[in-house]
Amino acid sequence: MSTTWLPPEEYVASLPKAAMFGAVFFTDEQDRPVQLHAVYSSEHPWQWPGGTAEAGERPWETAVRETSEETGLVVPGPPRLLAAVFGLPSADWPVATVGFVFDGGRLTDRQIAGIRLAPDEHDEVRVLSPEQWRGLMPGRDFDRLTAVMEARRTGTPAYFDTWDWDT
Repeated sequence: MSTTWLPPEEYVASLPKAAMFGAVFFTDEQDRPVQLHAVYSSEHPWQWPGGTAEAGERPWETAVRETSEETGLVVPGPPRLLAAVFGLPSADWPVATVGFVFDGGRLTDRQIAGIRLAPDEHDEVRVLSPEQWRGLMPGRDFDRLTAVMEARRTGTPAYFDTWDWDT
């Protein structure tokens, strides 16, 4: 270990890099997850509203902005964290992924029917039981869904660190 301090820009250049995302998890009034079908990802076809942070944006701000853009829903807050998600970089994605999933609460049938999808991102909204979701999602996506549902049930946020790009 060196006792020489690096200038901040050199030290920062040596640190691991990560892309950050924020997402919002909703259910209907019967606690069935609400998910959006992605038009751009066959690997992760069913998703929650959310996306990558813009410069200067905090995770909650990202989640609220992306939810509004993708669904027309306004998430009032305050933020309630359900999960922190981490994935290692890969050959196809050169930086780590760090995400925060927030609780959007329970939507009424009217709110769900009023969702306006951004057609360049999503083409369908579904509300299904966890068992119905199991057959429509890759295993680790379903594991993440299960962890988030358990976090909401218990009030204890989940730490989901197997969101790696190569698995």
